[in-house]
Amino acid sequence: MKLDGKVAAITGGSAGIGRAIAEAFLAEGAKVAIMARNPAKAEAMLAELNAGDDLVFIQGDAMAQASIEHFVTGTAEQFGRLDILVNNAGGAGDLQPAANLSDESFDECMKWNVYSTFWGTRRALQLMLPQKWGRVINISSMEGKHGKPVLTAYSTAKHAVNGMTKSIAREVGTEGITVNAICPGLIITDIVRDNGPKTAEAMGMTFDEMVTTFSQEAAIKRPNTVEEVAAVAVLLASDVGGGITGALLSVDGGTAQY
Repeated sequence: MKLDGKVAAITGGSAGIGRAIAEAFLAEGAKVAIMARNPAKAEAMLAELNAGDDLVFIQGDAMAQASIEHFVTGTAEQFGRLDILVNNAGGAGDLQPAANLSDESFDECMKWNVYSTFWGTRRALQLMLPQKWGRVINISSMEGKHGKPVLTAYSTAKHAVNGMTKSIAREVGTEGITVNAICPGLIITDIVRDNGPKTAEAMGMTFDEMVTTFSQEAAIKRPNTVEEVAAVAVLLASDVGGGITGALLSVDGGTAQY
């Protein structure tokens, strides 16, 4: 039980990567709080996993500072401490060529991805620093290492998350706290199935063509899975991962080879 006795807070935890990480953490002995905007989806997850008091749901919106801070604080109040924060909430938002991208859409993408990560991390560090132990895991993207057309706002945001990761890791490295980012490639989650056709259309292709194109860019020639991301999150959250900090760990099948 690599995470026995640890308490984790996961934003965007009711589906996709967030849910897979929650399940993996529970399996390793952690107590987990998830934040999500959709109560029905979160409550269904709690019922399906049947983890009892080890899994709680706190409703919130990653784009609202008060909501993020309430979630982090509420997790510590619920379980008596906070050891691990996974900043998973985020997304691409409006897909437009840079020449057509509105200020409002750009700002929304920054708030969803960058500000939410900063707000959560700042509050978590205030709780972790006195206990001299903590893990912050930011779910970034391979788009935080390079870019694609119509993903200007998203790529900018994830580059910012990666820079934040490296900077804060330097600040707290002697305090028993690690800060890392996982950079997934294409993963066929429910949100990708729902929003993927629009993304593909903006790139001038069908959804199936987009999946094929992205897969061919990877060394493994297939999309990754949420379980593969969750396994890396367990490593980073554990004592064994204590020597890894300020890292941008790709789980993209070899798409970005650095």
